[in-house]
Amino acid sequence: MGYVRFFDTTLRDGEQSPGVALNTAQKLEIAHALNRLGVDVIEAGFPITSQGDFECVQAIATEVKGPIICALARTHELDIDRAAQAVEPSDKPMIHIFTSASDVHLKHMLRKTRDEVLEISDRMVRYAKQYADEVEFSAQDCMRADPAFVYQLVRTAIAAGANTVNIPDTTGYGTPLEYGALIKNIFLNVPEAAGVRISTHCHDDLGMAVANSLAAVENGATQVEATINGIGERAGNTSLEEVAMALYTRRDHYGVDIGINTREIYRVSRLIARHTGMVVQANKAVVGENAFSHEAGIHQDGVIKHKETYEIMNAELVGRDAGVLVMGKHSGRRAFRKTLTDLGYGSIDDERLNAVFTQFKELCDRKSAVTNEDIRALVDTETRRVPESYRLHSVQFQSGTNLMPVATIALETDTGLHTHAATGDGPVDAVYRAIEAISGLSMVLDDYEIRSVGSGKDALGEVTIRVREGSRTVQGKGLSTDILEASAKAYVDVLNRLASGQAHAAAEKRALAQEGVARP
Repeated sequence: MGYVRFFDTTLRDGEQSPGVALNTAQKLEIAHALNRLGVDVIEAGFPITSQGDFECVQAIATEVKGPIICALARTHELDIDRAAQAVEPSDKPMIHIFTSASDVHLKHMLRKTRDEVLEISDRMVRYAKQYADEVEFSAQDCMRADPAFVYQLVRTAIAAGANTVNIPDTTGYGTPLEYGALIKNIFLNVPEAAGVRISTHCHDDLGMAVANSLAAVENGATQVEATINGIGERAGNTSLEEVAMALYTRRDHYGVDIGINTREIYRVSRLIARHTGMVVQANKAVVGENAFSHEAGIHQDGVIKHKETYEIMNAELVGRDAGVLVMGKHSGRRAFRKTLTDLGYGSIDDERLNAVFTQFKELCDRKSAVTNEDIRALVDTETRRVPESYRLHSVQFQSGTNLMPVATIALETDTGLHTHAATGDGPVDAVYRAIEAISGLSMVLDDYEIRSVGSGKDALGEVTIRVREGSRTVQGKGLSTDILEASAKAYVDVLNRLASGQAHAAAEKRALAQEGVARP
């Protein structure tokens, strides 16, 4: 029985999703979660791109022990030097270098001949081997390249010392039949490929990334590169959780083992959604809200009698609840803590427990039943909270057919309670104009999303917004049974994050100034 290695690129390719920007603390939290998930390789970033990315990769290489920690580099010596420095603290460092394979890339992007690309690839793999035992080589856009040239690149990389050779379908062009055939033909035309790890990296432009990756495994690939929730450039990448559960559930077909701890899947999915602001679609396989829901009467009857009538895997296997747990206003603090422990939040401290418990009690007064999803949302919102320079005191609004929407907002700040009324194109616009008038900030709203947490008419509404203030882009979240209140909370969350960032920058500036004075 073979083993398929999971190479997670959420922190590198996933972060390239438009509008996503993760800070060091978020990346470290995600890296530790990926470690618990059991991924074999964490591609932590692209160090040459910025000092911040370099420091993130270095921090992960220092703190996260267990998986291989990988850094991406172009086929340039400076890139490789920087990548090597970033992953040096890791017990298991890897350098991943890449070029391109298709003629369209060579002509219009690299502006090099095939012979030049082969020579550079050989030289740079050898250069990278000076720094790390684990070196991966990739050539972009293999599915639109001449297969004979792909074989040459694979042969060259192996001869130069690459342990892993990745075959990317960078543009999501291939079909499972074509991509699987390319992997098979690599082994047929490059016999030495049997001595290294052949990897798959597929994008989802035509919705076939997961199918293509599985086709590669069927034809001998022993590494799958993927992201949590399938996030990434354009339409995204191969979804790690979908491939993992396909290989696990259909072990009889694929005949391979994996090291993924499946019970961590849902928790990591939620973490990624929270930090990136990319909401998981309800009907997404494995981690979507409806993935283990049954609404049709026939389905419900079958599942009640025997789960396997309609479930090929159970929710508990991926870290979800088998059913809805109802908590009410009569639940005590001890029962609430036990519920949090059962949901995977056993490490929450007393201060945050008290804050979440207070919010839970308030929610019980608004809803007839509070579900596990509601509780998760409350904990997640509290966990990401920053120091509150602004506190929402109250929201009032008036709107209707042929009426001008008017919102009155009361915000508490260090200088007291401030109230302002404003009109707008709609209730949300009026709320945001009133908040802007109090704060004195004018921001551009780039994205506004609302989703229901749980089900029913009294379900919580979770509002996620992304705004621009000058050169900064900030994400905010708000949670309430009242959509307009949730919208206001999301905007106040943005204000607090801006204020927190400014305070942090000022503190850093003071520290640097003091350090400069102390230096001889």
